[in-house]
Amino acid sequence: MDKATIKAHKISEDEYKEIVKILNREPNLLELGVISAMWSEHCSYKSSKKYLQGFPTKAPWVVQGPGENAGVIDIGKGMVAVFKVESHNHPSFIEPFAGAATGVGGIMRDVFTMGARVVAGLNSLKFGNLKNKHQKYLVKGVANGIAHYGNCMGVPTIGGECAFDECFNGNILVNAFALGVCKKEELFYAKAEGVGNPVIYVGSKTGRDGLGGAVMASDSFNEESKSLRPTVQIGDPFAEKLLMEACLELFKKDFIVGIQDMGAAGLTSSSFEMAGKSGSGMRLYLDRVPMREEGMNAYELMLSESQERMLICAKKGFEDEVIAIFKKWDLDAAIIGEVTDTGKMELFWENELVGLIPIEPLSKKAPVLDRPIKEPLYLKEIKDYKFTLKMTAKEAFLSLLKNENINDKAYIYEQFDSTVGTNTIKADGLLGASILRVKENNAALAMAIECNSRLNFINPKIGAAMNVAAVGRKIACAGARPLAISDCLNYGNPQNPEVMWQFAKGCEGIKEACKALNTPVVSGNVSLYNESDGISIYPSPTIVGVGLNENASHCLKSNFSKENISIYLLGETKGEFAGSIISKVQDKCVKGELKELDYEKELALWELLIRANSLKMLHCANSVGVGGVAMSLAKIQAISSVGLKIGQIFNEAALLFDESPSRAIVGVSDEKGFEDLAAKFSIKVQKIGTSTVEKEFILQGLKFSLTELKNLYFNSFKEAMK
Repeated sequence: MDKATIKAHKISEDEYKEIVKILNREPNLLELGVISAMWSEHCSYKSSKKYLQGFPTKAPWVVQGPGENAGVIDIGKGMVAVFKVESHNHPSFIEPFAGAATGVGGIMRDVFTMGARVVAGLNSLKFGNLKNKHQKYLVKGVANGIAHYGNCMGVPTIGGECAFDECFNGNILVNAFALGVCKKEELFYAKAEGVGNPVIYVGSKTGRDGLGGAVMASDSFNEESKSLRPTVQIGDPFAEKLLMEACLELFKKDFIVGIQDMGAAGLTSSSFEMAGKSGSGMRLYLDRVPMREEGMNAYELMLSESQERMLICAKKGFEDEVIAIFKKWDLDAAIIGEVTDTGKMELFWENELVGLIPIEPLSKKAPVLDRPIKEPLYLKEIKDYKFTLKMTAKEAFLSLLKNENINDKAYIYEQFDSTVGTNTIKADGLLGASILRVKENNAALAMAIECNSRLNFINPKIGAAMNVAAVGRKIACAGARPLAISDCLNYGNPQNPEVMWQFAKGCEGIKEACKALNTPVVSGNVSLYNESDGISIYPSPTIVGVGLNENASHCLKSNFSKENISIYLLGETKGEFAGSIISKVQDKCVKGELKELDYEKELALWELLIRANSLKMLHCANSVGVGGVAMSLAKIQAISSVGLKIGQIFNEAALLFDESPSRAIVGVSDEKGFEDLAAKFSIKVQKIGTSTVEKEFILQGLKFSLTELKNLYFNSFKEAMK
């Protein structure tokens, strides 16, 4: 094999030597293509695998942890929730509409391939400087892509987050989350076993779109990346809707052994994973794969990432029944192979053996790299920053409220159908966690997605832990108990020792926080090479938390709907401005030093919120996050129908914008009962004001009409996008 071909497949010299050793000969082009996809960063986790060991993954309510298409938790009365978050960053930067759309489609397939009907979606979006016209184009394309796919599928997109920073100018982040529900006994797994059992291809036909997508997603961006548009998959949500319904119908029958989505690396990854998990072999006749383009060859069929496709291992004798179901839903279905006991992947083209690859060695000997790590030099430069408020409190308040990292993103989320299915209790735009009713057991699932990249830039370990804590806090503020997380670890170029140090520390932070807060990791994804022209993004580990409220009628909202409700601030304000939005806006910097998170205080706050809600002491609750108490109150006011009158909370105006963790704002209907309960949890509580009949917002001497505040909060982003 010539060096240019090997290099084009992103295979190193050492890796090529290992391939020759495994095969006991040189690979042909098809085999090299298959192995390069399987050994790509995107599929093999070769740079990150070392640090993914040791995540807490077990709890009495965890049914399935990492290792399957999605994680599964028990949500009571025989029902389970199936969920996962995944990245589609590179494709969305190259082709925002198609990239974001197929990201949504891919994560939905990961969920319904396990037997669960997809009932909710969330997203985490990171863009560059919004003054840049290209970034506006990316925002519009990504929002349209997410809306197009989710709306056509009839799956409500009920929440998300969106942030902007110059570090994402050359590499945006599009992380998509999907959640499904089903009965516990209806779960399906990815496996192919039983010699002679047929392997059936179902879904849309295979084309050349997405060819080499997994390899493309395992490299950095540069000027040449503009030519990668053909490696972005094109999705068809209507075909996926049919595919989901066909699969859910199939799962009610006893016709199959296992099923796997054809995601990254297409037929290659799905076939190798199914056979590998069962210790089986597989024989595939690639010329039998349904094709939508003429002249396709074995290489293209194995590596295409055409969307809306599944691979099924059926029980022998039930082939016709399986095919009939998919034909009924107007989908392609074809027997393309069978399970063997050889432990090898045998690839045929027109009855000629064109590829022979041992499955277990390919999986087990996939490279595990021990890349050099080095603490970044910039940390010493940013450590000594001390924030001093140089603006007036009013100037700071107005500057933050209209900032794109604070204000309402209705421009984006109004494109999403959040109510389809009629189970949405709380959706995007209403602050905090989103809430979904599970009608089968009358419970509610609260879910939140969080990634503060600035905090992770300053301290990758503490920042990642704070992301875990933040989603749990939002879930507790909805009256639900946080149960588990899914993570999407977005980092820069792993060949940079400083980036690998950030990644290692981020993993440490997640492990520590999940263990301390009893929220195991049940699924996840790693996205590396988020770099453009040598500049890596800020470390951005996106965390999605899922929590349970056993009674859907006892959920907490985030707004005030009547006057004379007492407003309390829970938790301690310690003067923490490291990585804060006020320091970014005023001093144009991301600097400072984070303090360790107090997990006992965080857990105590969750317990207080959950307990107070169960005792019906709370009118509403919202966590304190970006922009501090001032912005949390302003956002609550903006979505409320009454006024808020807040007295003197702090002696220093700057503390209004402090971003200390482990805090929440609540509306209390029983002051004495709540204060007595808070004392039992050793949580500091401070009454700071009341809701009023007057349509105005008064905060520590600042006064705004409700009309003025709502206009700034709801219209600033729309104006910025013009």
